[in-house]
Amino acid sequence: MKNSKKNIANNLSYLRNQLGLSQEEVAERIGVSRQSVAKWENGDSLPDILKCEALADLYDVSLNDLVRYNPEENGLPIPPKNKHIFGVVTLGERGQIVLPKKARDTFKLKAGDSMVVLGDTNPASAGIALIDSQSFLRMTGQVIDDIFKE
Repeated sequence: MKNSKKNIANNLSYLRNQLGLSQEEVAERIGVSRQSVAKWENGDSLPDILKCEALADLYDVSLNDLVRYNPEENGLPIPPKNKHIFGVVTLGERGQIVLPKKARDTFKLKAGDSMVVLGDTNPASAGIALIDSQSFLRMTGQVIDDIFKE
């Protein structure tokens, strides 16, 4: 319980600051006093479940992450809802990587599954992404169907 209370307090303070909101603004948006928000962020008290849900919606994080995510343990701040940071992998000599178990479990990936590798070389947003080949085909198939309809 003590760790959850600390996690909630840290997450609430971090998320509010990330959005650039004052405690007063958060209080107005979810229908509580500024003092309540301050007490939650200090760990002096806990919001009830309905307020936690409102806070999770306001900050666009999952309710579970709002309550349980430990940024110190994970080494990263709380992620947005449905976004995951699974950790760091090392590129092997031949370009191979091992996806973290939590990523494989979350996406139900198993040996032999096909992935599409996408890339963006724009310096402002450079990166590589993996997507399940079946999902990619469904997405691009829809795009191709839309093009031929016009």
